[in-house]
Amino acid sequence: MLNTLSGRLLVLTTVFVMLAEVLIFVPTVAGFREDYLRDRLERAQIASLALLADDMLSTELEAELLQTAGVYNVVLRRDEVRELVLSSPMPPMVAATFDLREGGLMTLIRDAMIRLFSTEDQVIRVIGSPVQMAGLLIEVTMDTAPLRAEMISYGLRILGLSAVISVITALLLFWAIRVLLVRPIKGVVGYMQRYAAAPEDARGLIHPSASLVELREAEEALLKVQTDLTQALKQRERLAQLGGAVAKVSHDLRNILTSAQLFTDRIEASDDPLVRRLAPKLVNSITRAVSLCENTLAFGRAEEPAPTLGMVRLRDVVDDVVEGERLAEDSKAVSFDTQVMPLLTIRADKEQLYRVMLNLVRNARQAIAATGKPGTVSIAAEEDDDAWLITVTDTGPGLPPRAVEHLFTPFQGGARKGGSGLGLAISAELVRGHGGKLTLKESGAQGTVFEICLPKGDGMV
Repeated sequence: MLNTLSGRLLVLTTVFVMLAEVLIFVPTVAGFREDYLRDRLERAQIASLALLADDMLSTELEAELLQTAGVYNVVLRRDEVRELVLSSPMPPMVAATFDLREGGLMTLIRDAMIRLFSTEDQVIRVIGSPVQMAGLLIEVTMDTAPLRAEMISYGLRILGLSAVISVITALLLFWAIRVLLVRPIKGVVGYMQRYAAAPEDARGLIHPSASLVELREAEEALLKVQTDLTQALKQRERLAQLGGAVAKVSHDLRNILTSAQLFTDRIEASDDPLVRRLAPKLVNSITRAVSLCENTLAFGRAEEPAPTLGMVRLRDVVDDVVEGERLAEDSKAVSFDTQVMPLLTIRADKEQLYRVMLNLVRNARQAIAATGKPGTVSIAAEEDDDAWLITVTDTGPGLPPRAVEHLFTPFQGGARKGGSGLGLAISAELVRGHGGKLTLKESGAQGTVFEICLPKGDGMV
């Protein structure tokens, strides 16, 4: 039961009610003690009236009056004259005196607690004001044993009643919370479990019906989440099916275009001037189509393999990328500036890092070549205590606004005509696999700057 909300609420309610009763118990017992002492004073005053009515009382009758009042002797002060009205033959020694005409609540509580926890039987003197203005003061001496016994009996009755009240209150609250809160929450949880088991089943969608405002808001929020998630799952399933179909088509189309690429090599050797003039355009078109198919196949994989991290000499990777790009026909007007320390090593997957660098450097080269003007592609690297920073900078015309807006979105972030936008999306995914981030730092008429940030830490806090 302690592991359930209603069970814990039952226990806590009982404890808190008992605590409240204990806080009430202390002043209540103090008040009971005061009432007990005042009652003894009133009884003693009534007993003294017999003596005032008849000055001659027998010893037996006087003892009976004192026993009835529960005191040893009675002193009454009338008209500034203090006189002993009733007394025992041998009154015991008085241990303490209490004046009920003085002292506040804290004094009464202190005296009551001392008396309650003191087991020693004592004789005390109690002073108070007579009722009905029958004198200036009245005082009695009495035994504390009956007082303590009455206080204990009264306290036990109070505690017993408090326990009954707390249990009844806790049970009523337990029932109310279970009906009004726990049961509706279990209903919401049931809808969540049912939906999790079969998200495609519309019967698992919750129907908000709670009367409580907060619970109704929770049900409506859950309904919105379920609706959005169901639509997202359906869309994801359709996209997965579409992606599978596109991958198959791209694979077959790539094979067909590769064969066509071989035929165009022979066409370029033709002596016909018209054929020789049109063949390069055909070759370029087929090359772009093959590249699009390859990028689509690469992006359409279920997921990139996890990187195999190791210490890699960055300069070797950059040199391989630059040497390959220098062989391109449109790279004659493009110069490459490598600003990477020869011995700088970083933790990365060498093959995936090569793919990322190749994509960034090739995009930079193609951006400069498209302008028909000379330009420079710069690769630089530095490190600090937390990360390695690699920047690829070009002096090209910058990225168009639409490309910047959808930079890492597949098929939307193409930076040049005929581009698919898959290269940057794949590169960003590979960098994220290293725990890093690929960002566009600057793009304008003076050029474009991309930055790769690879963390040195292992990701553990």
